[in-house]
Amino acid sequence: MDSKSLSIVPVGLSGIPLIQRIAGIAFPATYKGIVSDEQIVSMMGWMYSTESLTKQMTDEKNQFFLASWNDEPIGFVSVRPDSPAVYHLEKLYVLPASQGTGVGGRLFRKACEQARSWQNGPCAVQLNVNKNNKAVQFYLHMGMQKIKDVVEPISDGFVKDDYIMEILVK
Repeated sequence: MDSKSLSIVPVGLSGIPLIQRIAGIAFPATYKGIVSDEQIVSMMGWMYSTESLTKQMTDEKNQFFLASWNDEPIGFVSVRPDSPAVYHLEKLYVLPASQGTGVGGRLFRKACEQARSWQNGPCAVQLNVNKNNKAVQFYLHMGMQKIKDVVEPISDGFVKDDYIMEILVK
């Protein structure tokens, strides 16, 4: 993929429909076979409704970045402050047809750059990832380490069975 045709730009509330469009394809494709169809539907509503994304962007201070290839949106990432010197990478999704092209790595690095700029120095970036998600390997490749196993309740009686992973950003 020609990096000159790839753009990664911050998006706010006006970008919600684009995030929802990408998530509507990438999220179910990611979790098919990992969690039930019912859990996918529940999580999509919980995480990607207009109300939820608005709250994430405003109240929770998530910064979203949109990746576009020749002006066609193909992925996004979001990161938010968590605690002093710790930032949480909330979401990183790339359309299935664009996976393996380096877009995910560019989005990951953008989230880390954003965290470092907020901190104005070294910090940690953490994320939760389902233990059975093939993205675990991607995050290990990006330099993250597994620091904890968690099983926590989420919406509609479902649970998340995740690794918490971390990278130190200098």
